[in-house]
Amino acid sequence: MPFGLKIKNCLFILLGSSIFSFGIVHFNIQNNLAEGGFTGITLLLYFIFSIKPSITNLVLNIPIFIIGWRLLGRKAFLYTILGTVSVSVFLEIFYVYQFSIPLANDLFLAALFAGVFIGVGLGIIFRYGGTTGGVDIIARLANKYIGWSMGRTMFIFDAAVILLSLVTYLNYREAMYTLVAVFVGARVIDFMQEGAYSAKGAMIISPFQAQIADKITIEMDRGVTVLTGFGHYSKEERSVLYCVVARNELVRLKNIITSIDPHAFVSVTDVHDVLGEGFTLDEHKRPIE
Repeated sequence: MPFGLKIKNCLFILLGSSIFSFGIVHFNIQNNLAEGGFTGITLLLYFIFSIKPSITNLVLNIPIFIIGWRLLGRKAFLYTILGTVSVSVFLEIFYVYQFSIPLANDLFLAALFAGVFIGVGLGIIFRYGGTTGGVDIIARLANKYIGWSMGRTMFIFDAAVILLSLVTYLNYREAMYTLVAVFVGARVIDFMQEGAYSAKGAMIISPFQAQIADKITIEMDRGVTVLTGFGHYSKEERSVLYCVVARNELVRLKNIITSIDPHAFVSVTDVHDVLGEGFTLDEHKRPIE
């Protein structure tokens, strides 16, 4: 593709935009729930002035694009354009061809579904290099020129939009459920960013570290890193093995360790995202599709 864009990334950004837009129309709009960021402004203008979100989403983001295109870089800027335009297109499609999901009597369920759909949609867009413009660009500008963290800027902006929604069209009950949706959406975005595929990292301390490392390498085809440690109690220097395996390989790893040294000290931690050979690269250092 031109400009170094990847077809896979573009397709997933379109997918994320469709999921995000579906959630906005069928859970936020249908149940009178607000949202943070520029999306919250589009909903505010919709509920007060009946202006379609698909229109305001583009109108609000155009000046932000002009200001922030140098900050993003060409490729990220093009992915952002794709994400923003596709969100507007899908918002219009789902608005025109929407179907009723009657959750007015169960706003908690509506808030949960709103958060999940928005979180999954944005998480996919972010994971494949895109954004939906808006607050993301403002946060980057604030970080560069004012020194504010992106999280601080986005929180302040989201809080201001929700507060403005509260004093204009939301009642307190709807505002509280909006906060539930925003919280769920943020957690889902974090999950998508950290990696839906998680692995396990194991640190192994044993006097039989060479045998354990050899068996892991041969039988599991996983790399093992030997670190140098120092026992505070024993005052002895010893080797520490570190190995990352897929979640479903953890039992096999434990069996290998205990078969050689049943008294080995093993610490297992969650690894939320793994890059490199065996996970994102094959043995020839080529990306695994």
